[in-house]
Amino acid sequence: MIFLKTLSLITWVLFLSNFAFSSAFFHHEQLYRQRWLEQHISKTNLRYESSTEYTFQQKLDHFDPTNEETWLQRYWVDSTFYQKGGPAFLVIDGETQADVTLYDKTEWKNYARNFNATFFYLEHRFYGRSVPKNDTSTQNLVYLSSQQALADIANFICGVTNQYNLSTDTKWIVFGCSYAGSLAAWARLKYPNLVHGAVSSSAPLVAKEAFTEYYPVVKESLDYYKPTCSAKVAEANKHLSLLIQRDQGRRQVQELFGLCCNVDYNMESVSTLFGAVLQYIVKAVQYNLKQDIEDFCNIMTISYNASTLQLYAKAIKAIRFELEKGNRTCLNNCYRNDTDNLTSTNRDPVDNRRQWLYQICTEFGWFPTTNKSTSDSLGAYIPVEYFIKQCEKTFGPKNTVHRFNGLYLKRVVNETNTFYGGLKINVGNTVLIHGSIDPWHSIGITRAEIPNAPYKTIYINGSGHCGEIFPPKSSDSEEVRKAQEEIANTLQSWLQN
Repeated sequence: MIFLKTLSLITWVLFLSNFAFSSAFFHHEQLYRQRWLEQHISKTNLRYESSTEYTFQQKLDHFDPTNEETWLQRYWVDSTFYQKGGPAFLVIDGETQADVTLYDKTEWKNYARNFNATFFYLEHRFYGRSVPKNDTSTQNLVYLSSQQALADIANFICGVTNQYNLSTDTKWIVFGCSYAGSLAAWARLKYPNLVHGAVSSSAPLVAKEAFTEYYPVVKESLDYYKPTCSAKVAEANKHLSLLIQRDQGRRQVQELFGLCCNVDYNMESVSTLFGAVLQYIVKAVQYNLKQDIEDFCNIMTISYNASTLQLYAKAIKAIRFELEKGNRTCLNNCYRNDTDNLTSTNRDPVDNRRQWLYQICTEFGWFPTTNKSTSDSLGAYIPVEYFIKQCEKTFGPKNTVHRFNGLYLKRVVNETNTFYGGLKINVGNTVLIHGSIDPWHSIGITRAEIPNAPYKTIYINGSGHCGEIFPPKSSDSEEVRKAQEEIANTLQSWLQN
């Protein structure tokens, strides 16, 4: 049985994922993840194989004993390498539909083989086909949270231990990347009696309303490939900012970039424009798609009889054409249409936009804003108020007392950090892995944040988001292989003790 979490995201969102909330943005998140996957795995092996999926009965609300509602959570199991007395490895899925693909090409599979582990893969509630409720109305989404997801994991471990006749002293190791990497670390923190160890890759661990650290890392990563690249982008965006202040300039911008919608001179329209353009750059950086970054920066820095803004438009169009295979005719900068789409409560298993937006509006923030200097922000204008307004427009009043506004976001972010510990998390038998190219490392833990920290950190120079879960390519740094060896050695030490 072959399977692998096709990475979030992003989920990303993580995330992660999780920048300009538009249909175009999430569409490109999927495309970049597929490009990232192809970069690590030969296209001749990109096949999807049928694999038996199972369902596990979960409680709708783990924290309300009077609520007896249940639902079915999807999971997969692979016992190919299992030997009696071996550990159980659990891959936690994040803010995406679980995908069955190419498990045998990952380092996770190698770990299972080396340690004679049985291997489980669990889909997150409200994503994919693990559906606690029929729609994603705000009333139903109150059951979507990281705390409920962690309780799902704990309940799942208890249930399948009995179901698959595993020993009660079986050592469970959880794996996750991006938001799922956060869940892995938090599962070990909150359920240490069930989770023996956690491998947490590219995980943001501190909630923040304004994620101002994101774009400075993008800037540094662009300059890693071409020292003057980010300065050219900032110069182009500064020119763009001036043009859109006038009607004639906005028409010029629309024609130059091939925009789908008119640009209005207000926060929503302007921020959507910057987000729509920058998404191509930031995703290439996050996933460390070296060829895309180099091609973009080569156009931006070429000696050519054109303005920096013209070169910017040309560079963005070049990435768009390559990424979209020429299928799109315009660049989606349509704020109103996309915001209206996010209010739809009808479910498509592959469309995670509304659910993930709800989680970051009610728990994490993680809004990549440009509230810093022009240099750090690449000259763009995307304030945190832009994202807060989307939360409010999408979900409306939370109840009769609170609304999705700035005060509410600040409160839930503080609650999240208090509950999990933020960067002061005190958790043992956990390895936290980050790549220097990945902007998410800036709100994760790359070195011990507390005295005598019980966790282990691995920081990989030149690596991107979740860059160590696949065997290294010839173009990868030797540090990727060293990191994988260090993870394997850490697993061995946990399983021996």
